[in-house]
Amino acid sequence: MREVPHGGVARPRYAIVAGSFKVGYVVDSPGAMSVRHVYFAFHYKSDIWRVNQVRNSGLLFGARSVGFADRSLWERAKTKGASALKKLILDGLEGTSATVVLIGEETADRRWVRFELQESRDRGNALIGVRIHHLADQRGDASRRGRVPDLLREVGAPVYAWTAEAHDLGEWVEQAIDDQCG
Repeated sequence: MREVPHGGVARPRYAIVAGSFKVGYVVDSPGAMSVRHVYFAFHYKSDIWRVNQVRNSGLLFGARSVGFADRSLWERAKTKGASALKKLILDGLEGTSATVVLIGEETADRRWVRFELQESRDRGNALIGVRIHHLADQRGDASRRGRVPDLLREVGAPVYAWTAEAHDLGEWVEQAIDDQCG
């Protein structure tokens, strides 16, 4: 349990509302609630199958979440060029307080992941790494453990391995925000 102002106690509750992943706390005192918006960065082409396992873990609900842009949106933006991709990313980061990097074999080397991380840092987001290389892809294969992106190492961001325990992600997000932004 997490102590909250006004003597209430908060219990984690997780949901996607209005197209973004939010970590919210239901507070045991009338009228008080805190909500977190979290952005997810990952290498789309190589890891989308693994990412969807996180997305479908029972923690995330709804058709879309920030960082889980629909493939058609991502593909359409790619055909329009770098400025359209930047806009898609910047729009997704709007209003977020943490960025979770889902780390696969090639994530650290991806231009757009580096851009997402730098923009997240510039906005003051807490940064968290979550390794997903050990999850099976559509062929049932795991990938090799990838490098942690440089910016995560530079800021000393925590890096975890996905455990399929949905509540862990919410706790990791809150701890990172407390440590890096508090």
